[in-house]
Amino acid sequence: MSPSEQASFPLSYNAELALAFDEDGFLVDPDAWTREVARQIASTDGVGQLTPDHWAVIFDLRERYLKAGALPVMSHICRVHHLKRGAINELFGGCRRAWRIAGLPNPGEEAKTYMS
Repeated sequence: MSPSEQASFPLSYNAELALAFDEDGFLVDPDAWTREVARQIASTDGVGQLTPDHWAVIFDLRERYLKAGALPVMSHICRVHHLKRGAINELFGGCRRAWRIAGLPNPGEEAKTYMS
C-alpha cells in the first residue's frame, strides 16, 4: 500500500503513536503493534480497560494470524479460552474491533463481511 493510500487513524491523544492505519482503521504494519497501541485503540473504540480475557483473545488472534496469515474461527478462540459463545461481541463489540485492537492488517472485503 502506498503512503497516499494510507490514512492516519486519529491517535492524536499520543503523538508518539503516530502509526499508519488504512482507510478502515486497521494498522498497516502489525509489527508496529504494542500493548500501548492496543490500549489506545481500545480507548478510542470505547472498549475501555483491557482485562485478562481481552488480552488472551488479542494475543491468540495475533499468534494465529501471524502463523497462518488467515482469520481464525472466533468460536474456536472462545472455546480455547473457556469463554462463552459470543464473548468476542461482549468483550470487544465485535470481531472487527478485536482484530483492530490486536493490531492486525485489513483482512480484505470478504473477511470484513464476516467480521461485522
